[in-house]
Amino acid sequence: MMGRRRIGERSEGQLALEDYGAIGEGRSIALSGADGSIDWWCAPNMDSPPLFDRLLDPVNGGCFAITPDAPFTVQRCYRSDSNVLETTFTTETGRARLVESMNSGSAGRLPWAEMARRLEGLEGRMRFCVTMRPGRRGDTVNPYHSTIGDHTVFHVERVLGLFLHSGGVECHWADEGVTGAVEVKAGGREVLALIAGQDEPLVVPSIAEIDARIETSDQEWRTWARTITCQGEPRAAFVRSALALKLLLYSPSGAIAAAPTTSLPERIGGSKNYDYRYAWVRDAGYTIKAFLAAGAQAEAKAAFSWLLDRLANVGFRVCYTLGGDPVPAVRDWAMPGYRGSRPVVTGNQANDQSQHGVYGDIFETASCFVGSGNILDSASAELLSHLADECADRWRMPDAGIWELPEYEHYTMSKISCWQALARAVELADAGQLPTTCRERWCRERDRIAAWIEENCWSQEKQAFVMHPGTDRLDASIALAVRFGFDGRERLAATLDAIDRELGTGPFHYRYSGMEKEEGCFLACSFWMAEARASLGDWAGARARLTALVDGLDRGVGIYPEMVDPKTGEFLGNLPQGLTHLAHIMAQSVLAEEPRPG
Repeated sequence: MMGRRRIGERSEGQLALEDYGAIGEGRSIALSGADGSIDWWCAPNMDSPPLFDRLLDPVNGGCFAITPDAPFTVQRCYRSDSNVLETTFTTETGRARLVESMNSGSAGRLPWAEMARRLEGLEGRMRFCVTMRPGRRGDTVNPYHSTIGDHTVFHVERVLGLFLHSGGVECHWADEGVTGAVEVKAGGREVLALIAGQDEPLVVPSIAEIDARIETSDQEWRTWARTITCQGEPRAAFVRSALALKLLLYSPSGAIAAAPTTSLPERIGGSKNYDYRYAWVRDAGYTIKAFLAAGAQAEAKAAFSWLLDRLANVGFRVCYTLGGDPVPAVRDWAMPGYRGSRPVVTGNQANDQSQHGVYGDIFETASCFVGSGNILDSASAELLSHLADECADRWRMPDAGIWELPEYEHYTMSKISCWQALARAVELADAGQLPTTCRERWCRERDRIAAWIEENCWSQEKQAFVMHPGTDRLDASIALAVRFGFDGRERLAATLDAIDRELGTGPFHYRYSGMEKEEGCFLACSFWMAEARASLGDWAGARARLTALVDGLDRGVGIYPEMVDPKTGEFLGNLPQGLTHLAHIMAQSVLAEEPRPG
């Protein structure tokens, strides 16, 4: 087991997940380690095969490393209100800063992927080792380089790339990639960059243009952050979560990626490793609500339009590719995985599941969109009406539930989501946004669902709504029932108490009973619990929970994972995890509504 070590220190070739920051531009996201190594980058798109994959293969994986050649200490943070990342290295001979950006232009996202990395000398001098080595994806691809004009170009399947640098960088090429060195002195700067594209001609910008675009990109992020309506305190954490969600918004389509990584384990050495580089309807719905809470209307509109378009043209699915197609079946890559955790996979099996919670997610999203003063078009209204009818037809059937389990059951949270869908459908019809033809049926089925839940899902012994009828297991996702407005405050409050007793450990919570043996604590659940407590009027308790959560996650640069090990605080699962960041935004937004004295 990896003990706590200094920031940027590798154990068996790998960094702790909290040592990574994310840079992106709305099309791709790279993970930059605290030792100056880009260990993960799917290019040119978030769901493309990885160009750098050292994150999952510490020995043979690809990376783009700019690392001091002597022992160092490190401090790093994002620039304020920006996704430009700064890492300051200190050695016995000097101090230098690494500034990293996935560049955009003055008019928005560039038509190519441009990763810019600037070294700035601050004190003395410092020498860095440089490695740019494309990954082989478990020996399934064979990168090579060629000379075209004055440029050395690298080829990885259909990806064409350029490694560009300023004059002070010494480098040596081989098919495996680039090795070299660079030294910076106080007041000096050097720039290294990668340009990548797929199945298209490659633009060759100058180093000066790339360098200038770091500041352009920084200004674009700051301009966007100023549009955020910050709810409550601390502002910095709220805006950081909004910026993380903005990274996950895939601008070519409007889809929202769950995370930009695959196969980061939910338990070290475990096999619960999944590909999250897709767009889940659940995550999209929650993220749209978080964007609306943060005042990001344009992003919410883009994501909602994408969701409705996919429902109309591809059909009702749990998740889609970022381009909007069905998610491919799961395939293994022959890679050792993060800290030996296998399998390493691409694709996702959730695509083939039945999950009734999707109905609630879609209608909650539509309700939030309309509640912000927007109007549904007739085609969208007709589509939603058909989905409400389908929900009314199907709610009595078992499904895989919010946790995408292989065992189909009558999950309580799925029934609550069906209640939520029909309740919102009635509200939208009453507001003139949906046809009223089937309104009365929606009302009847909504009430039947509520009665069924009260009769079948409440445990007198547990004093809680259980995971499904016939079990005494608890499910932390039921905290969301408070947000959805499900009836029965006393029973919901008692359920929260039971979840705290059985699933809580410190400020964190497991997803459902028995998971302490299989995985870490699921961070979104803990934020949902804080939100639910606030919504039920326990403002002081909710604020204490939120503070403990944010403090407990203060181990890196503000990028949150899916899970943590509650004993060590180590990050687990794919990151940055959209569901965690949006749950943070929603919890802080609800707490901002606390009545003020007087």
